[in-house]
Parts: sequence; C-alpha cells; structure tokens
Amino acid sequence: MEDRKRRQNSTDGIPSKKCEGAYEYMSGFGNEFASECLPGALPEGQNNPQRCPYGLYAEQLSGTAFTAPRETNKRTWLYRIRPSVKHYPFQDEEAGNYTNNFDNAPITPKQLRWKPFDLPTAEGVDFVKGLHTLGGAGDPCTRYGAAIHIYTCNSSMGNRAFYNADGDLLIVPQQGTLFVTTEMGRMEVAPNEICVIQQGIRFKVDVVGPSRGYILEVWGNHFVLPYLGPIGANGLANPRDFLTPVSWYEDLETEHTIVAKFQGKLFSAKQDHSPFDVVAWHGNYAPYKYNLKNFMVINATAFDHADPSIFTVLTCPGHVTGTALCDFVIFPPRWAVQDHTFRPPYYH
Repeated sequence: MEDRKRRQNSTDGIPSKKCEGAYEYMSGFGNEFASECLPGALPEGQNNPQRCPYGLYAEQLSGTAFTAPRETNKRTWLYRIRPSVKHYPFQDEEAGNYTNNFDNAPITPKQLRWKPFDLPTAEGVDFVKGLHTLGGAGDPCTRYGAAIHIYTCNSSMGNRAFYNADGDLLIVPQQGTLFVTTEMGRMEVAPNEICVIQQGIRFKVDVVGPSRGYILEVWGNHFVLPYLGPIGANGLANPRDFLTPVSWYEDLETEHTIVAKFQGKLFSAKQDHSPFDVVAWHGNYAPYKYNLKNFMVINATAFDHADPSIFTVLTCPGHVTGTALCDFVIFPPRWAVQDHTFRPPYYH
C-alpha cells in the first residue's frame, strides 16, 4: 500500500506503458552508456539522490566486486518504478534437462557429435522450459567453469522472466529470431547474430515459431574482446559493431513469475508487476548483440594454417594469463590460399 501511495504521489507523468517503437541500440563494446526513456529521468551529478526524478527507485547492479580495478570494474545504475526486491519468496523450480552438476555425468575421451535437437511438439514450451544441457566442466558454486546448452522452444515467455545469478549467457540462435526483453532494453537477435546477457540481468525471450540454438554459459568472469597483439588496432570483432539496447520499460501491475538460477539450481518467485520497469540507466554492465557477418577474418596467405585462435570473437579470461576459461570462435566464409599445404586445418 505504501508503495502504491508513493507512486501515486511521486510518479505522475510516467506513461503506464512505453510505446513499442523500433528496436534501437547504442554502438560500442564495454562503453559507459547512458539511456533514458523520459527526459530528465537520469539524475544529474550523482547516482543516488534522496528523491530520484519521477519518484523512481535507484539500484546498482554490480558485475564485479566494488573494489575491482577500474579497467575491469562493471556496474550499472538502474532507475526503476518499483524495487526489484518486491516479490514473494522463491520456491524450487523444476529444471528438466538443464543442469550444472557434472559430478555423475558419463565421461568419455571419444570424439562426439550430435544431430540437431528435435523441436518441441508439445505446446507452450518457452525458452527456459526448453533448455537442454550437453556438457560442461567446473562448478558455479566455486565460480569457475563453463557449460554448453541447447534451447528448443515454440512459445514466448509471456509474463515469465529469467536471470542467471551464476554467470553470463552467450546465446547463438540457429533457427528462429529471438525477441529479447531485458531490464536495460530490447534486442532482436536473428540467426547469424549472437547476444550476451550478463550475470544477474533479468530477461525474457519471445518467439514467433519453433526456435532452436546454442548457449555458452560461463562462471567466474565476463566475456571480453581478445587482445590483437601484432594484428594492430583493427580486426576480428571490432568494438563499434557491438550493439547495446537503449532503455525501454513497461509499467504493468499484473502477476509475473521470476525464474532464477542460483548455484546450479532453478527457483521461481511471483510478483505483482513487470520486472521490465527501468525507465533510465547508466553504466558499463549491459547486454549486447553482435552480427557475425561483421567479423573481419585474419588468415595465412603463404603456407601452413594459422592457429584457430585467430577466429576468436569473444573470450572469457581464466586464472592463467593468456589461457581462456572459454573462447567463442567462428569459422566464417573466407579465402584460404596457401602453397604446399594440406588443405584442411591440422589436427590439434
């Protein structure tokens, strides 16, 4: 009741629902972004004033420890209509074929490959219900490792939202375009594009038909661009081609379900409003997408094959300098012209 009175007294002038409009983005990788749906919604000169514009609530979402070095420190300030903690208690949620527990999983040194997962035939299979784990290593509880999943779905998430408290998700659509709504804004992610949704960010996925793709989940660090070394200032995935959504919000007082992944398990909680009520935000911790056609390929042009690390789009650094926790690598169409060289790449 107090929250409702506060909104009635302090948030006059906020439209009840943001106009749909087109999907809009800001260009750059790891930038300090600032975006607002309503003029003056971002406080000037400070992050947490006693009274925020439009009566909004200020929250900081941290992607690293407060004391992380400035060059790696990740955080974003969100200005939302209701506090994100306004929900009912979490309950256990059925995880289905989605897991991070690899202790009892079968282990084999064989080289494996798999056929495409069947698209769901039952109705109402959304992005979260359609998650299937292929494998992984490490442990989200110790915050070091990675897992690979497949998603197959035929239904939008509607009034359900998901967030991963363990790590980042790199999503690769293979069939069907994903319409992703996050707390920071909306992204349209088609096949041949990827998107990254970092730890702790709430999102939902809408689809217009049967959809399928891959997910790379990492724990312990965030994805970054690889060092270019002697390649120089340009090449591979250029920072300007990464797109972060502009702010978008909806003010809906309807029941929503928040599904949370925490230490490898799923939980769900009900709340009486949409989690996508962030009217403005600023910071360097936000989801982004990238079109793989923009990858600038580097290749050998005299003899032999260069190491496959030259095809790295994003890397998640590990504890040992120069050794990744996980790399995301692509092999796009390209010229391969070498003399006196076995045509396929070498075994490695």
